[in-house]
Parts: sequence; structure tokens; C-alpha cells
Amino acid sequence: MSAVGKDLPHDSARGHVSGESIYIDDFPPVHGELLVDFYFAPVSHASIKSLDLTEAQKIEGVVALYTYEDLGGRNLFGPVFKDECLLVEEEIEYMGQPIVVIAAENRQAIEKAKKAIKIDYQSLEAVLTIDRAKEKKMFLGPTRRIKRGDVEAAFQKAEHIIEGTFECLGQEQFYLESQAAMVFPGENGQLVVHSSTQHPTEVQDTIAHLLGLSMNQVVCICKRLGGGFGGKESQATHPAALAALVTHKTRRPARIIFTKDQDMQVTGKRHPFKNDYKVAFGKDGVITALKADLFSDGGAKFDLSTAVMARAMCHVDNAYYLDNADITGTICKTHLPPNTAFRGFGGPQGIATIENIMEEIAAFLKVDPLEIRKKNLYGTGTRNITPYGEIIFDNSLPIIFEQLEESSQYSKRKQAVDQFNQKSESRLKGIAISAVKFGISFNTKFLNQGNALVNIYHDGSIQVSTGAIEMGQGVNTNIKQLVASQFDIDTDRVIVMPTSTEKNNNTSATSASNATDLNGSAAVNACVKIKESLRALAARHIASKEPEILPSPESIVFENGYIFDRRRPNTRLSFPELVKLAYLNRISLGERGFYATPELDFSWEAGPDQTAAGHPFLYYSMGAAAAEVTIDRFTGELSVDRVDILMDVGRPINPGIARGQITGAFIQGMGWATTECLRYGEDGTLLSHSPTTYKIPNVQDTPAVFNVNWIDRENKINLAGTKAVGEPPLCLGLSVWCAVKYAFRKVSGRSIPQLILPASNEEIVMRLAYYDQQAKEESRNHAFASEN
Repeated sequence: MSAVGKDLPHDSARGHVSGESIYIDDFPPVHGELLVDFYFAPVSHASIKSLDLTEAQKIEGVVALYTYEDLGGRNLFGPVFKDECLLVEEEIEYMGQPIVVIAAENRQAIEKAKKAIKIDYQSLEAVLTIDRAKEKKMFLGPTRRIKRGDVEAAFQKAEHIIEGTFECLGQEQFYLESQAAMVFPGENGQLVVHSSTQHPTEVQDTIAHLLGLSMNQVVCICKRLGGGFGGKESQATHPAALAALVTHKTRRPARIIFTKDQDMQVTGKRHPFKNDYKVAFGKDGVITALKADLFSDGGAKFDLSTAVMARAMCHVDNAYYLDNADITGTICKTHLPPNTAFRGFGGPQGIATIENIMEEIAAFLKVDPLEIRKKNLYGTGTRNITPYGEIIFDNSLPIIFEQLEESSQYSKRKQAVDQFNQKSESRLKGIAISAVKFGISFNTKFLNQGNALVNIYHDGSIQVSTGAIEMGQGVNTNIKQLVASQFDIDTDRVIVMPTSTEKNNNTSATSASNATDLNGSAAVNACVKIKESLRALAARHIASKEPEILPSPESIVFENGYIFDRRRPNTRLSFPELVKLAYLNRISLGERGFYATPELDFSWEAGPDQTAAGHPFLYYSMGAAAAEVTIDRFTGELSVDRVDILMDVGRPINPGIARGQITGAFIQGMGWATTECLRYGEDGTLLSHSPTTYKIPNVQDTPAVFNVNWIDRENKINLAGTKAVGEPPLCLGLSVWCAVKYAFRKVSGRSIPQLILPASNEEIVMRLAYYDQQAKEESRNHAFASEN
């Protein structure tokens, strides 16, 4: 009867479809409630000369206006470094930075107040690109390094060398529920905060810090998110803190809900990267050395940029063994909103770099890119150590590549693609297989912990509270199935409660794909404690009914909702009967569970030459995708004809949810790689800040043929034999981009095709025009040479 491994519906599926699922803006208005918004910086970089709130304060319905001075010198906060101002003091550092908090009785008063605020400022130079930041040496933190082998010696001996720059742009998280928070006053200065956040503990800590409270005076609760994708990991603290300030000062409930335009304008995105690389390889295509210098756009403040860069650096190798590697990472400071977490958390930017290199080596040698990838794959006995020194146990990449090549009919279809490109003058086709090897755990060791509270009531029903946040990915359903399986009861007996810092303290963010690993393991640990007590009670009770046997807790079995001694299986108790018996015998039916990921040890200064080394990940989720595309040469329109995905996700707790995560992550990654373009004006204004100007994939963009599967392979070092599946499949969206790059081999002549990510219609048309112009110039030069 075990619930693990079954296709059970998402616990919120019915509520989502019926509209009954409750989000923060569904809370009905309460007595005395104030609406909260803010006046934000109208320029990207300036010094404030004066700020006049006189007229705004006179507007009917405006209750209060607050500036940094109302925080009493506690204005700085941040998830890693406290370097960000909640409210601007003297210097504006990005457009959209909050300056004045507005609390009012209605929305009309807020809009009038925004227009009535008078600000005088002196404009300063705004640095808006990675290149300009490098010129001015504007960086956030020091450059970090991962180094192995003798890179310079390998370059000196190299048969072939390619070097260049790979650029991948940012991406908007585009969650459907915008940033939101509702704050209620409590007794003795306490605050109860309902926040749309991936990290309730950080919201609790930040509000306490900014308002001069202790953490036990702030309770943060989150029922669910209408999407997060990393954008609500650290940046949900901003709106929650603004609303908390209003409640703290007025002792009235306060609600803040961003509009979609406002949300996109003022919050950070996926980090753009511009990476310089130099790669040495032999005539067989095997890489002998890689030098990669990664540069990210961190925005105006640190936020999570150091951790994002760390993961990017740890994923530059991706699925491929690098005997000699020198990888550096530098975060550039610009005058844009601080960039932040996004599904993949830097991994996609690192992976894209080497997948681009694989295509370029193949183009240089004029061979199939798949052959280059297979020759460079990590091995299973040798060639299985990462540049930072972690051994890859249980490597499934060779099996995945072998099976996917066959199941996708890659060779046959590639031949057809090449034949099509020889004949068609109006369209191009491309095909590619790309891979992912994604490390599961936080790079920062102390974050790899979780706790849970399991309460069994005397009717046999169960409530589970953990630090995990349900944001559509199904973590609550996974945990429900894990708990039900521990007692071998129906999942209908288990409810996973809203996440609250009152029940689960000091929790880590729901991110890095390991929410089920951490919180599910903690919940299972709590269940194990309860089962130990229940087994002992059941053994005594059954022995009292069967005097000829001695009590033996080890012989007690939980099966199909009943408990019995395997030596006397006919004497049974139902689960509710045993629980009621425990209650009557004053045996605890509630326990806390705790889990800390084992065997993690990683430092940026551990290796020789003070480089990064260690074991940052518990295991790796792996996979590959084959993508075929068609391009209209006149319009740049891209259609994805077919995608085949094959992954190693262990034994999924809920196969249906795992499949949904794979398909959803892939489409989101495909959007990053093809359609989602963030466009800025010369002054730093975000031009693409709504669904009308920012193109996420829709149903017409999904592959016409879409096959998703996984290999049958147990992960022996994780609970229930499963592997994380939230982020890794996103990186497989790069297969579509690689297919576009392969198609460009037809038109790029003797040169290696260049392509920025995303391969938008605009990018494709511009590149095709460039190659057409290049071909015309070569033709004229050839004709001129022939004539002379």
C-alpha cells in the first residue's frame, strides 16, 4: 500500500482548477487595513539633493509616508551581506529602488501621492553593462577560482585551440502571483506576516533586524506561492519589510501587492553572463584544457550573486571531464536592480558555456557534435573527478546518451536534417543533443538542513509542518506520500500545513531543488521516532492478547493501515485504534524531526593555489535532451519540431509530479534560450516589463512531438531512492539553442557560427543577415581575385 511511487494528484490541483486555492491577495479586507506601495527611483544612478513630501502628506486618504529616517539607523539588509538599503538614503543606485513608503486607505490616494512627491537629484553616470563595469573595475567581491592540472602546459602542447566570448542574457522569473505580503499587528509589538516567499525565516529575520525586534516577535507564514522560480527567495523580503514597517508604526494591518509591471521593473532577474573561454583539444575532439573566465551582472548590490557565481563555476564542466581547468568567476556591479536567484541558480549559465564550446569544437573539426560530447563525457571508473575534486559516483551519463541516441533516432534524423539543409533555400533545420549534470545541495554547507513537526491526533489523522514552501512543484504532495508510507496508511489521513516560522525555526530557503530531500527526510525522521513508541506499545498490547509470545517491537509490522506482529498476523489493530491506545496510555504522538545532509565539505581556499575544492553536492541529477528545430530564413521564426528527454531522477516519489517538473522546467529553459528577451533603454529603463513586451513560451511554442522518460535507477544515498528534479531539466532547454547553432553551420561558411543566448527571432535574423553579407563579400573577393 506504500504511497511512494504512486501517481497521486497534486494536493492543490482541485483548488487551482476551482479557484478555491487561497493566495495573499485573496484575503478579504479587514478592519483598519492599509494599502502599501512605494515611490521608487526614477533614474538609475543619482545623488538626491532634496525630497519634499509636503503636498503628498496633505492628500486625503494618505495615512503615512516613511523614509529611511523612520528606520532609526537600521536600513541595511541582505541575504549574505547587509549592503542593501531598504529605502534610499542619499544615493540612488538603480531605477526602481524604493525611496518613500506610502500607506493609504485606498489605491487612488496612493497614486496621487506618488505624483505629489517632489524629488531633486543630480544625475550620475549609470553603468548598465558587464563590459562597462569591467572597464571601470566595478566589481562585487573578489574573483574566485577553481583550478586543476597545468593549463598553460596543455595549451602549449595543444593540437587545436579555440577562444572566444559567450554571452547569455538574463531572464524574468515571471511568476503568476506577483510579490505580495499582508502584515497583522499582534500583542506586545509582535507582527504576524503572511508573505509570498520561498524563505520565511529570511523574511522573519530581515523584518526583525530592520524594525529593531527580536526574531521571536515576528511570525512569518506562507501557505503557497503562485510561482517563485527563485525570484521570491531573497527579494520577497523587500515588500514584506515595507508592509511590516507600516504595521509596526501604525499598529494597523497592511497589505502590499505588486502589479506585474511594477514587479518586473523593480526586482532582480536571472544573472546575465559574458564568459571568455579558451579551449585546447586534439584532432579527436577530446578537450585537454579549458580556461574560462566568467563575468556576471550582479546589479547594484550583492543579493545572492556570490552563490549564483559559485554554482556557475561548479557547472562549467557540466557532463564533461576536464583534465586541466582554470575557471574564474567575477561579479560585475551595475546600476540595475540586484539580480537574484532563478531556477538553476547559475548552473544554466555555466552549462551553456561548455555546451556552446562542444558545438564549436564540432564545427571546427567538421564532425557531429554528439560524437564530441560522447568522447568528453565523464567516465564511470576513470575520468570521473570534477575540477573541484568531487568524485562522481554512480555516473549514468553514458547510459543516458546511449539510450537517448537510439530512442530519439538521432542518426537517422540528423541525416535528414543535413539533406534538408542542402535543398531548402527558405528554411534551415538543426538538431542537437545536450546534457546536464546538476549538483544537488546548497554550495553553502550550513544551509543543508531541515526540520519537521509531525502531529498525530487521537483519531488517527496527521498534520505535518515543515520549512518547505509549496510553489506548484508538489513538495507538499511528496511529503504527504512519504509520511503516509511510513505508517502505510492512506494519504487522505495526512495534511501538510502552511509553512510557519512558529512551527519550523531556522529553515533554509525552498530552492536548490532539495526541498523534498531536506524537509521530507526531516519528516521521515519524526515519523521514525513516533513509530518506535507505537511499535513498543503494539508489541505489549498484542502480547497481552497472545500470552504465548513475548513482546517484540522488532516483529511489529505496519501494513495496509493495520499493525500486527508478524508472528501472529491475525491479531491486528487499525492505525486509528493504535493511535487512540497510545493517547490513552500517555504516549507522545508528536515529534520533531531534523535532517542535515551528510558528507558535504567544500571550501574556496581548500585546494592548492588557494582554489576551490571539496565535496559540495550529495549527488548529481543527470539527463540529456535531443531537440530538432526549423528556422524561417526570412523572418527568423523558430519552431521546435521534436524534443526527446531522458533523465536519471532515481525512483520518483510521485511519477506524475516528476514528469510535470521535467516538462515545465524544460519549457522554462527553452524560453530562456529562445524567446525571453529583457530589453533596456539607454538610461536603464526596462522596456519589456509586461506580457505584451516580454515573450514567455506559450502552447504554440511547445515541441510538436515531446517525449519525456527516465531510466530505472535507484539513488541509494537519498530518501526513497529518489533524485531532485526541480532545476536540472531546465538546463536541457539548451538543446534547442544548440540545434539553432548547428543549423547555422550551413550558412556560416568556413567560420564557427556565433550566437547569443537567447536565440530570439531578432537574434536569428541578424545573424543570418551577417552570414549572408559575409558570403556576398567572400564571393565578390573571389570574383575580384579571379579577374586579376
